[in-house]
Amino acid sequence: MQVGTVIKSVNYALGNLNQWMSSKKAKLPIVAFPSTAELVPEPLGLVLIISSWNFPLGLSLEPLIGAISAGNVAVLKPSELAPACSSVLAGNIHTYLDNKAVKVIQGGASVSEQLLQHKWDKIFFTGSAQVGRIVMSAAAKHLTPVTLELGGKCPAVVDSLASSWDREAAIKRILGGKFGACAGQACIAIDYILAEKTYTSTLVEQLKVATKKMFGENPKESYSVARIVNKRHFLRLKNYLDEPMVRASIVYGGSFDEDNLFIEPTILVDPPPTSAIMTEEIFGPLLPVITLSKIEDSIQFIKSRPKALTIYAFTNNETFKKRVISETSSGSVTFNDAVIQYAADTIPFGGTGESGFGKYHGKFSFDNFTHEKAVLSRSFLTDFWFRYPPWNDHKLQLFKSIYRFDYLGILLTMLGFNKS
Repeated sequence: MQVGTVIKSVNYALGNLNQWMSSKKAKLPIVAFPSTAELVPEPLGLVLIISSWNFPLGLSLEPLIGAISAGNVAVLKPSELAPACSSVLAGNIHTYLDNKAVKVIQGGASVSEQLLQHKWDKIFFTGSAQVGRIVMSAAAKHLTPVTLELGGKCPAVVDSLASSWDREAAIKRILGGKFGACAGQACIAIDYILAEKTYTSTLVEQLKVATKKMFGENPKESYSVARIVNKRHFLRLKNYLDEPMVRASIVYGGSFDEDNLFIEPTILVDPPPTSAIMTEEIFGPLLPVITLSKIEDSIQFIKSRPKALTIYAFTNNETFKKRVISETSSGSVTFNDAVIQYAADTIPFGGTGESGFGKYHGKFSFDNFTHEKAVLSRSFLTDFWFRYPPWNDHKLQLFKSIYRFDYLGILLTMLGFNKS
């Protein structure tokens, strides 16, 4: 999936780069007549890209496509938690790209810290909010602009869909957006479900049946269940489940194997709202279902928490859709599916608030690493005499008219009449 997305992004950039690089004409006020203006894209310069481990190829190469397209020189620091992919990038990029323009530097947190001590023209970071704060603090010393692609708790609001076909499709898409690919270890994975109380029991039973169908009676033997990336993250997730009140809320799954870093896809119903599983980003195969009196209450629930990278809503209620869009704030909103927005080149990907800021994918990647320089060119052919001191009421009246595009007022004032 990662390779296919990157290939698609490369082809999209190659097919549109001439257009992206072209300057754009801009309109000017009459006070600047006769003159022309344009916006000229130029590279920012030397950029640092620090990528994450969960999609180590895509999260390294997607921003690099934008950096190269915009004409920058780039240093890529892949995640040390995905050593095989980091090694592949370091061993191959110099073969296919100009080694003077793109370099890959491997290493752990100490290497990242050393890199952040230097001055860059742009830093692009993908990872946790905790490390994002460190990156931003280091960038502030040099007034370096940053793009932070973080994450957060992405909710899925599930309405009681009338059609059995719609319900079945929604269940598969929810589970694919949570347990698929890398067992929920993705910033855009569904973090928890919000559902109406009258529908929750039906929804949970459907989730159980579909989970068993996808991953079998013994999911540990399934090739479709990814392992947790390392022991530290495994223990973090296990600690979520070890809280007594959380353990009591498990309705499906809950088994684990520390030696193999395996955690079974697990469904929970109404774990305590103050528990770690409901206050921290899960980033693993644990799926809480939260019951609400009515589905409209989901809007206030979402608003009471930090802004999500993505809000998913499974509903055919157009009025409710409009409310989700207008009354909540998030990096993006996806209706009736999950995760697919990441693969779209024509819409931006990025967060807001604590889920990050800055956006990329497609032309948005190009723009992320570009400065649009305003260029204005004026002729000596004519000049407006009232631009210059000494000032008087007559000149000020001309200024007011010209900025209001009040051509009649300009004419009358120049002829010695006061329009008012």
